Amino acid sequence: MTIAQRDIAALIGSRICHDLISPIGAIGNGVELLGMAGSVDGPEMALISESVMNANARIRYFRIAFGAAKSEQLMGRSEIMSVLKDVGAGSRVQVAWQSDDKVPRDQVKLAFLLIQCFESSLPYGGTITIVQEQDSWVLECNAERMKIDTTIWEFLISANADKNISPAEVHFALVPDAAKNANRNLRTDLRENAITLTF
Repeated sequence: MTIAQRDIAALIGSRICHDLISPIGAIGNGVELLGMAGSVDGPEMALISESVMNANARIRYFRIAFGAAKSEQLMGRSEIMSVLKDVGAGSRVQVAWQSDDKVPRDQVKLAFLLIQCFESSLPYGGTITIVQEQDSWVLECNAERMKIDTTIWEFLISANADKNISPAEVHFALVPDAAKNANRNLRTDLRENAITLTF
């Protein structure tokens, strides 16, 4: 059986996130027990607790964005919003999500990758809205100051765009395959203070 290269990458992402979430959860449980025992307190404990929560939130987000996803797998809106709330805690970027109660996981994966693309253009903060309109999606980000690298955004149309990307930009290169896997045609509209994506 031949496994497509993009499927291998997604399976690796799922495996890494799966293997990391358990020890991070165990650390969180240990910190909670220490707090209940009253043996450790102060800013150090608060910093550890905050770091564990942040790591846990990011792993949950990455598992969706970089992991394997199939259209028959459904995600509940409450679960999606919980992940976005936790990963966005303390962030200068505010994300608002509106969707049906149940959403195909491959569409959520595509949306999560696109949120990361938005965040790359919002170094000074801003707002992101994701709205499901029947069978279509409209994603938009707005900010007074944005940093838009048009050559990077070309990856949303074609993974063969002529530019080397860094690890911090890999989500751009993953979007075309994610869109293809979800049977979606992505349209982009780049403006000075806003970006709109539809699929």
